Amino acid sequence: MHLSNKSILLSANEAVSAGNNEEFLSYCTDDVKWEFVGDIILEGKDAVRQYMQETYINPPQFKVENLIEDGDYVSAIGQISLKDKDGNLIGYTYCDVWKLSNGKLSELKAFVIKK
Repeated sequence: MHLSNKSILLSANEAVSAGNNEEFLSYCTDDVKWEFVGDIILEGKDAVRQYMQETYINPPQFKVENLIEDGDYVSAIGQISLKDKDGNLIGYTYCDVWKLSNGKLSELKAFVIKK
């Protein structure tokens, strides 16, 4: 069964929200690249894994407002909430532009603004 790129991204995000980072990473290519515009760039699954372990102390919660698929790209616009190291819930507005390669998440360009 062939899943749409939107379905792949939604399934991957469900894994993150459930706290299952390894399941999320199974949706990624080995050489996945995450760029948080104006901040950091992560290259490879190990770098993403380490980032998730440090940042997703508690699983993030997503509220996707718009999901747009065009060819190999899926853009997600919405809200995300994360707890910081002190346990405070911080809200962000985000726009993630994902590129998929052979049914896997291969590149992320994320625009994230703290509310």
